[in-house]
Amino acid sequence: MKDLDRIDRKILRSLQLDGRLTNTELADRIALSPTATAERVKRLTREGYIEGYGARLSPAKLGRTLLVFVEVKLDRTTPDVFDAFAKAVKTSDDVMECHMVAGGFDYLVKARVAGMDAYRTFLSDVILSLPGVRETHTYAVMEEVKTTGHLPV
Repeated sequence: MKDLDRIDRKILRSLQLDGRLTNTELADRIALSPTATAERVKRLTREGYIEGYGARLSPAKLGRTLLVFVEVKLDRTTPDVFDAFAKAVKTSDDVMECHMVAGGFDYLVKARVAGMDAYRTFLSDVILSLPGVRETHTYAVMEEVKTTGHLPV
C-alpha cells in the first residue's frame, strides 16, 4: 500500500463524515475532477482503506436502549476454547463487538439489548452458555459520553 497524500486524506475524511456523498459532491469538496475522484475512491477501496458503507441506526428507536460491557473470563486459555468462544459469540445479534484483550480477563463484549430483563436473558442464554465461560462482570452504561466510529485521518 502506498502512502496517503493530502487528497486521499480529504476523500477519507469527507466519506467518513458522509458516506452518501455522490461522486460529484465529493469531487467538488476536494477540488478534483469527478473522474479522478472516482478513480481515487476505487483505489482506496481496493487497497482496503475504505471497508464499506452503512447507516447509523438509532438504538432508542429500535428498542435497544441498554448498552452493556461484559468482561468474560474463560476456564481455560487454550486455542480450542478461544476458537469455540469466538465462533459462538459471532452468532448473537445482541453482541455488537467482542474483543480478546490482555489483562485480568479474556474478552470484552459490547452488547445492546432492550432493557435489564432482556440483559438478564442475554446473560444466561448467550454469554453464560458460551464455551469455556468461567466468570463475567457486567458494566451497564448510564450515559454515552462519546460514540464514534470515525478514525483520525
